[in-house]
Amino acid sequence: MSAKNETTVLVLALLVTAGVVGAGIWWFSQKSGFNFKTTAPEPAKTAETFAQVSGVPNGIFTYGGSTTWATVRKEIDPAIQTVWPNFKLRYADSPTGAPSTDTGIRMLLNNQLEFAQASRPITDQEYQQAQQRGFKIKEIPVALDAIAIVVHPNLKVAGITTNQFTDIYSGKITNWQQVGGPNLKIKLYGKPVRDSNTSAELINTTTEALQKIQANPGAIFYTSAPLVVGQCNVKTLPLGRTANELISPYQEPFIPLSQCPQKRNQVNTEAILSGKYPNTRRLTVIVKQNGQIDEQAGEAYAKLLLTAQGKELLSKAGFVPIR
Repeated sequence: MSAKNETTVLVLALLVTAGVVGAGIWWFSQKSGFNFKTTAPEPAKTAETFAQVSGVPNGIFTYGGSTTWATVRKEIDPAIQTVWPNFKLRYADSPTGAPSTDTGIRMLLNNQLEFAQASRPITDQEYQQAQQRGFKIKEIPVALDAIAIVVHPNLKVAGITTNQFTDIYSGKITNWQQVGGPNLKIKLYGKPVRDSNTSAELINTTTEALQKIQANPGAIFYTSAPLVVGQCNVKTLPLGRTANELISPYQEPFIPLSQCPQKRNQVNTEAILSGKYPNTRRLTVIVKQNGQIDEQAGEAYAKLLLTAQGKELLSKAGFVPIR
């Protein structure tokens, strides 16, 4: 038999064998009800309520960090404690520095916290510092926040652009008249971490900054929108990428401050979600990946905030849930 005929016979034999095997598998699957099809596993469903979250450890867990999270600590964490009373959350400030993301991550790296709350990404230097200490850190995003520009309630300014905001804090713009306002010198109030190299008067807490703004008609400050949009004694300015697209950090129409506190302005979460509001950031839980209960606590806290119940509470607090 020639080589060509041998090849033909071999191919035919393989085809017949494959057909017989395939038919046998089909017959077996029909009789047994067994499904030989391979399907991708369904994605894990997010828990609906705090009570449905698994892996929540027992113990006292110290946490801290960004002042932006103050609303979460005040309004959401107590709800978590009600469902998980043995998951005891203990907030701690640094004895040597103002509360901030920087302070929280530094305390985490120094083993003073089990997990941290942040309003900015982890830096390369912080990743390296963690590795030098024998562990890793990671961030778990949970919500979006907006930065609001805060001024005296009587200041007559329609709004400012992001470039004008930068120029104000860099010292290029020093009078409100330069942005369409009155002939009034701008008084800068800033944050120790971000504004140490400017002429801004540095303020450690939002409460202190709001008191300063109420006393100075030319004052300006910036902070998390949920902390200030509903305040009765200051107002927040619309902000835009250009002067023709100013977006309010509050829901329109603006509620006059004379009606506060019976009625309060609410955060413009729709503009944050759509990206129309130009100055937003992610809120993240910083977890210490050391294979110990610290890591379990940070993971559990993030999972609780990402439940349907947690996302609803984040929305009520003025943030936009990220998932």
